[in-house]
Amino acid sequence: MIFVTVGTTDFDDLARAMDRMAPTLAEPVIAQIGRGSYRPAHMEYFDFAPSLDTYYQQARLVVAHGGLGTAIEVLQRRLPLIGVSNPDRYDRHQEDLLRALSERGHMIWCHRLEDLPQALAEAAEKEFVPYETPDCHIAGVIRRYLGLQVTNMNKL
Repeated sequence: MIFVTVGTTDFDDLARAMDRMAPTLAEPVIAQIGRGSYRPAHMEYFDFAPSLDTYYQQARLVVAHGGLGTAIEVLQRRLPLIGVSNPDRYDRHQEDLLRALSERGHMIWCHRLEDLPQALAEAAEKEFVPYETPDCHIAGVIRRYLGLQVTNMNKL
């Protein structure tokens, strides 16, 4: 099964593109369409769910908007991912994330919806590099910073 997700926003163009392709694909397509107004005719869909775990567990491939939370959630599950840039995002910030993850081989970045059929074909052949969550040191940085603040306040 191919699972499509747009996160908490809307991305009608992605839902529309996948709906057009769904009848030509050899497997079912299920889409989470968020706040979108487009209602697919050729694939099962829903607006929101308390959890996407059930869909991820069934998915062979995920096609998603370029949001950080969704990308990391999918990659941590070691699922093949096609990330699609949403040109409606005001600063096109998703492109930086998709570029970085794609350059490291973790996913396929689909720059334009017109390229989605090629991205689906590539995903069927590609060997993805597993994503490893990087070590996080922010707690130590905050502790050191706060410790310096307390030390400086004690000097007053």
